Formats: sequence, C-alpha cells, structure tokens
Amino acid sequence: MKPFKLFSSLFLVVLLVSFLGCASTATQEGTGEYIDDSVITTKVKAEIFKDDSLKSSEINVETFKGVVQLSGFVNSQADINKAVAVARTVKGVTSVKNNMQLKPQPKKKAVEGC
Repeated sequence: MKPFKLFSSLFLVVLLVSFLGCASTATQEGTGEYIDDSVITTKVKAEIFKDDSLKSSEINVETFKGVVQLSGFVNSQADINKAVAVARTVKGVTSVKNNMQLKPQPKKKAVEGC
C-alpha cells in the first residue's frame, strides 16, 4: 500500500507542475490561448483576403489574448478603416489595435517650361 501512496502522490505533483507550466500570465499565453489566437489570426487574414478592396499582402495580423494588432503600409485611410472594421467582425476578437500606416506618396516632378 505504501508504494501506491508514494506513486499517486508523485503523479499528482507531476500533474500539478504540468498544468502550471501551461498556465498563462500577463505576458505569456497558455497553450489553449495560443491555439485560439492562431485561429483568430487565420480568420482575420482570411476575411481581409476576401475583401477585394484590400491588399492582404500589405497587412500583417498578430493576435495576443484576443487582441488583434494590424500593421503594415496601405494606400489610403479608407483601407485602414476597412481592415479594422473587418477584423472587428471576426468571432473571438476582443479589440483591434491599429498600427497601419499610409504609404508615402511619391513626389511629382515639376515640369519646366521652355
């Protein structure tokens, strides 16, 4: 009986340590959250890709604990607004951080007269 009690105690300690190793903190996701965030990121990218007015290759999507961060360079403020609106519609998104920037517009050369 004594070996069984020792084995069961050891098993419970190992099990507890395993669960604590997978637990989330303020700066680190747990295993389940990481998988959930990967699914959210994929869904947001897919929705952006479906929208013909957005160039999905220019928009980067990252997710941490349900918060989606959009970054990259786009052509217009309308593209920024549209991408944020699309991201907000995805199930599981708790908020959207917008770090997208407008592409610098090329300067037009002045034409000199003769």
